[in-house]
Order: sequence, then C-alpha cells, then structure tokens
Amino acid sequence: MRNRHIARYSRRSFLAGTGAVAAGLSFGPKFALGAEEAKLNFYNWDTYIGETTLDDFKDASGIKVTMDLFADNDELFAKLKEGNPGYDLIVPTNDFVERMVQAEMLVPLNHGKIPNFKKNVAKAFQDAEFDPGRKYSMPYMWGTQGIGYRKSRVDGVPDSWKWLLDSDKYAGRIALLSGSSQAIGMALKYLGHSYNSTDAKEIKAAEDLIIKQKPHIKVFADDNGQDLLLSGEVDLTMEWNGDILQVMEEDDDLAYVVPKEGSIVWQDTLAIPNGAPHPDNAHKFINFILDAEAGAAIADFIQYATPNAAARALLPDDYSKNPAIFPTDETLSRCEPEVYKGETAQRLRDEALTRILAA
Repeated sequence: MRNRHIARYSRRSFLAGTGAVAAGLSFGPKFALGAEEAKLNFYNWDTYIGETTLDDFKDASGIKVTMDLFADNDELFAKLKEGNPGYDLIVPTNDFVERMVQAEMLVPLNHGKIPNFKKNVAKAFQDAEFDPGRKYSMPYMWGTQGIGYRKSRVDGVPDSWKWLLDSDKYAGRIALLSGSSQAIGMALKYLGHSYNSTDAKEIKAAEDLIIKQKPHIKVFADDNGQDLLLSGEVDLTMEWNGDILQVMEEDDDLAYVVPKEGSIVWQDTLAIPNGAPHPDNAHKFINFILDAEAGAAIADFIQYATPNAAARALLPDDYSKNPAIFPTDETLSRCEPEVYKGETAQRLRDEALTRILAA
C-alpha cells in the first residue's frame, strides 16, 4: 500500500463494513436541514464510492445514506422503468442519461444548490452532448474499458480484442462482461465497426463471433471480472479500467490495456430520479461529492478518473499522471463515446446476447 496524503484502506474492508475512521477530512459546518427527513437512498455501482464518504457526509450534514448496488445500467434502468421504488440519487452512464431523459425518468437539477459544480469541475465536463447544459446530470467519474490480465500467465501484452474474442489460446481463462452493450460493442470494435453500430448485419456478425468463441469463455461476468482475475479464476477479463486498477493495488502481477482496435470512453454521472423522496438531500450529497477533498478521497480510493479538477490537484502524480487512469490522446483517439442508440437498436443487442447465453 502506498503512502498518500489522502488515506486509503482496503476496499474489501469497506465492503465488509469495518467502518474505518475518516482520514481527518473536514468539510465545513453541517448543512441546515429543511423539511426532509435526514435520509438519502443511493443506488450505485459496486466498489464505486470512497471508503468513508457516506460517514463523512453524515458527520457533515446529519443525513444518513443507505446505499444499494446495481451490476449494470440495464439493471438500473429496469429497476426504475416501472416507477421509482424510493431512490434519491442514481449513477447512470452517459448513454443511459439520454435514454432516461427521453423516458422522463430524471428530475432537472437546481444548479444553485450545487455550487461546487462550477467551482471545482473541469471546464471540459461542465457541458455534455448527452446532457446539454448539464440539466439532468453531474459528472462523477470517467474512463475506458479494456483488458485486465495477469502478466505471468499470458504471452505478452494482450493488445487486441482477439485475445478474448477470437482465439483458443487461453481457453477457459477468459471473462467477458455480461452487459449486451459491452459484449456486443467490443466484438463490433474488433470487427472494425463502430461500437455504436445499429446495423443488424454487423450486430449479427458480432453475435456469431462471440458464439464461436463461447466454448473458450469461462464466464460472462456481472461487473466482477476484476475479482475473478485477482482470485486466479481467469487470466484475461473485459473490464472497466478503474476496477482493474483497484486490484492492481493488491497484486502487482495484474495489468490493464486498451486494445489497439479501440474501445469506449465513458462518463458516469449523478442524477436524481423522478419520485425521489429526498431531492434536497440529493442535491446536498451531489455538492458534497464535488467538494475538492471529498472528491479526492473518492478518486484515490476507487482509482477512476475524476472530472473534478480541484480534487485531481490534491492527488499525487501516480494518480493524476497515470495513463491507465487518464489515457493519452493517442489512446483516446481510438475510443468513442457510447451513445443512446434508440430502443430498436438496444433490443437488437439484448436479443443477440440472449442467443449468445443460450447457445
């Protein structure tokens, strides 16, 4: 474990609920509570918050956060599509922000209640094509998707999706993400098409490729490929960069690469769903997360790229200048942002994945 001025602990101790003490962070006086009860229901990805963030927010505001976890955007969307079961704050990815806005599932944000947005967030993230004017979403983290691998168990750097999608060399030692967008999208990139293709023939070709490769795939993972890699159950996995960076902290035999065919560059956001019982508390929590010190503690712990310029400035070079976290322009030039492709195109991918899993 490296010594940093933003303290970090084992992410597994956090998930086990050991309740480590906050690292001397101070975020000013407690917020004044309004009419809302002092509660917040947060729906988030696994391993995607600082170790003490929820406790720090409670200390600063008096508001207790209850956090539930989802595995992917499809699960998040399905959970809220038929009506909000009581969540105040969610973490959709950029293309799902578009999808949820079109479905009238998100509440417009009051920027006046989020002063840290303009104060701390990098200019490049203060507007977004998927959410003009950041009307419905605040930037949380961003990054790439690529291949996590165990260096001692593979022959060189797996710099192509071929290693996962079109080879029997590592049969039984490969994990793919189970989300239809990710699995189909990366097969499309390998075949030379856009990750965002809506062409039925191209999607079918991606489906056929994965079905052919399926005997060599150990598991379609629900966003836990990093844990399978760390435990030695697989040696190659399709995963999000931050998830692999987290386990690289625990095992220096692990590494991450964006394949030469390219990948996606994504942005996760903070948004308030329709029907949120505590929207004022949600605004307070968003503003807290966008604080420089709170944001630095989160980014240092989860190892994803923060859009918070003030937070990034507090972190050491092995974070702020790490190309696996902040990719080079050359790497980014081979990536593309995922866009909302419409319900028809999404259904093509969902149906393709259903056939893949049934094959």
